[in-house]
Amino acid sequence: MGLSLRLIALFLAPLLFCPRVDAQSPRPVELELLLAVDVSSSVDGGEYDLQMRGLSEAFRHPDVQTAIRAIGRLGVAIAVVQWSDSDDQSLVIDWTVVHDAASTEALAERIANTKRVVSGSQTAIAGALKFSLAELTGNDFEGRRQVIDVSGDGRANSGDHPMAIRDLAIAKGVVINGLAILNEEPFVDSYYRYTVIGGDGAFLMTAYDYEDFAVAILEKLIREIDLPPISGRMLPGPVLADRGTGGRDQR
Repeated sequence: MGLSLRLIALFLAPLLFCPRVDAQSPRPVELELLLAVDVSSSVDGGEYDLQMRGLSEAFRHPDVQTAIRAIGRLGVAIAVVQWSDSDDQSLVIDWTVVHDAASTEALAERIANTKRVVSGSQTAIAGALKFSLAELTGNDFEGRRQVIDVSGDGRANSGDHPMAIRDLAIAKGVVINGLAILNEEPFVDSYYRYTVIGGDGAFLMTAYDYEDFAVAILEKLIREIDLPPISGRMLPGPVLADRGTGGRDQR
C-alpha cells in the first residue's frame, strides 16, 4: 500500500508543480485599431454607403497599405463597429489582422460588403466608446498601441456624457481620435475636440460632408498607422483631451 501511494505521488508531482500554460495568451500586434461608424438616425442610407465606401477605398489605397507594411511584422488588428443609441451597437467586422497588400485588400472587400445592421435612432457617443473600449480590452490581441477611431455628424443626445468614458479609456492607455462630419451641426468639431477625443497624441479631423468623408478617413488612417500624410498637406498637431486646435488639415 505504501509503495502504491509513493508511485501515485511521483506521477502527480510534475502535474502539481509544472508552471501553468495559458492556451489563450493574447496575440501581439503593433496596433489595435477600432473603427466606430455613426449609423444614428441622422445618417441616411446614402450617407452610410459613403462612409463604408470611403473606408473600403482607404484600405485599398497604396499609402495605407504601405503604412501597414511599414508599421512592423506583427501587423495591425482592425475591427469595425456600427453605433447609434446607448444600447445599440454592433461589431460588424470582428478583429482581423492585416500586414500586407493581400490581407488589407481582403479587409477592404469585407467592409465594402458590410450591410447596415443598426437601424439608427439617437446619438449616444458614450455608448459607442464604452462598447468599443470593451472590444479593445476583451479581444484576443495585445497591441503596442490601442486606438478608437470614432466618426459622427452630431453631438450626443442620449446616454451618459462622453467625457466619463473618454477619461476611462485614457486611464487604460487607449487613444481616441475623432472624425467630425459637419453637414448636420457646423460646430460638432468643437464638441468632439473637447469631449470625445483624448489620450497621448490624440487628434481630430473634419469632413465638410459625407462626400468629403473618403478624403478625410484616408488621411486619418495614414496618420493613425503612423506614416506622414499624403499630398504634402499639413495635418493638425497632437492635441490633449481638453485643448488643442484639431479640425480639418490646413492647406
